[in-house]
Amino acid sequence: MVEIIDLSQEIFEGMPVFKDLPQVKMSVHNTHEEWDGIINPETKTPAVHKLELGEHTGTHVDAINHMAKEYKGQSIDKMPLSMFYTEGICLDFSNKKLNELIEVKDFKNACANQNLEIKEKDTVLIYTDHYRNAFGTENWDKGPGISADATRWLGNKKISAFGVETMSPGVRGVSNKKVHYICGELGFTHYENMINLYKLVGRGRFRFIGLPLKIKGGTGSPVRAVAVFEK
Repeated sequence: MVEIIDLSQEIFEGMPVFKDLPQVKMSVHNTHEEWDGIINPETKTPAVHKLELGEHTGTHVDAINHMAKEYKGQSIDKMPLSMFYTEGICLDFSNKKLNELIEVKDFKNACANQNLEIKEKDTVLIYTDHYRNAFGTENWDKGPGISADATRWLGNKKISAFGVETMSPGVRGVSNKKVHYICGELGFTHYENMINLYKLVGRGRFRFIGLPLKIKGGTGSPVRAVAVFEK
C-alpha cells in the first residue's frame, strides 16, 4: 500500500502569478456538442480547453537556464529526470514570519529537532505554512525565504532540489536573485508554489516526484508534485 500526497496548486484563470509573468487564460476550444453536430445547443460541454500560461505557473520547477544567462544551454528538457524523482524530507519553518530569512542555523536546528539528515540527491521541502495563511491575500508575495548562505549550504550538500510554498525561493529584494544565481552555479534547482507541506511534517523520509513537461529550450515547467509514503 502507498499513500500519495498531492503537493501541487490548481491551475485556473485569474490565479496569482509572480510579478509580470503571464497571466493564466483558459477557454473552451471545442465542445462535445460541436463534435456531435448539434446546432444551437442548450448546453455546451467542454471537450478541449485552450490554455495560455507561463512556464513558471503554479507549482513549478525552475530549469538551470532560468538562473542566469551563463546557463542558457541547460534547459528543462536537458535536465536529468533523476533530479525530479528523489528521496525527500520536509523541514518545519512555520515559526518564520513574513519576509523573514531562513538561515543555515535554522536548517541545522530543524534537522536536529526532527531527527532528519539532508542526504546527497535529496529534495528538501521547506514548510512555512505560508500557503494556508496567505494565498490569495495581499501578503502572498511576502513569504519567508531562504538566505543566500543557506542556499549555498544546501547546494554544497549536493541535493537535487529544494521546494517552497511561496512564489519565490528567497525573500524578494533581499536574497531571491542570489538564491537563483547560486542554484545555477552549483547545478541544483528549486520548486515554488507547493501546497500541503503540513501533511509531511513529522513523517520522516518519503519518495518525491515532480516531473516537468518536456519543453524544448524551456526555462521551467509546471509539475504535478507528489510525496509518496510506503505503508
